[in-house]
Amino acid sequence: MQYEPRNPHHLRYVVDGPKPSEALLKTIEEYTLKLNQYLGYDFNTVEFAVRNGVPIAIDFCNPAPDAGVESVGAENFEWVVETAANYAIEKALAQEFGKDNLTWGSYVKSGATGTPLIAKATKTVAKPAAAATKEKPAAKPKATTKTAAKKSTK
Repeated sequence: MQYEPRNPHHLRYVVDGPKPSEALLKTIEEYTLKLNQYLGYDFNTVEFAVRNGVPIAIDFCNPAPDAGVESVGAENFEWVVETAANYAIEKALAQEFGKDNLTWGSYVKSGATGTPLIAKATKTVAKPAAAATKEKPAAKPKATTKTAAKKSTK
């Protein structure tokens, strides 16, 4: 949906404005999918500002987006309702009972497992011998509550 903030509130979502290029729309679609996959969102709105042909994500944490007919207009509202309903049906039909059917994005997974958000470089750089001897050994991981409970029962 194109948005023009200078229009009156009820006309800000533009339906009949000039169409962006296919290349720009494809880039925005790619960025939107990557953001949502990373965040683990099944349903979300992502807003981009486009300056000099470059899309910049400005708002992308709306898993319960405001898509009221009074703000997005009738045509966009119909699309949102139809698409959301079809997606809800698709997800319900794909439900596997007894299984965790939640979508966990890379961002949440990295936080839960304590892994870095950005992968470390695969190429290692040789350290000078003097620096290697001064390094401290890696600290042992702390016991979790489960581990501590197991140790105390032995």
